[in-house]
Amino acid sequence: MKYLLKWIAWVLVVIGGLNWGLVGLFNFDLVATIFGAMSIASRVVYTLVGISAIVLIVYKAKKMMKKKK
Repeated sequence: MKYLLKWIAWVLVVIGGLNWGLVGLFNFDLVATIFGAMSIASRVVYTLVGISAIVLIVYKAKKMMKKKK
């Protein structure tokens, strides 16, 4: 289960990173194009990307704490 959660989190963070890269380079928001500008669906995607980043930060912090012990 942990592996699946981390895999989903990585996929969402990569999607978010690619989307921000498109916004920065070409002023093109792929998520907004697919789901509509600030529609409920796009807000859900942005929220899931943010939660995924937090999940990965927590996993990394726990891993670093274990190494220090």
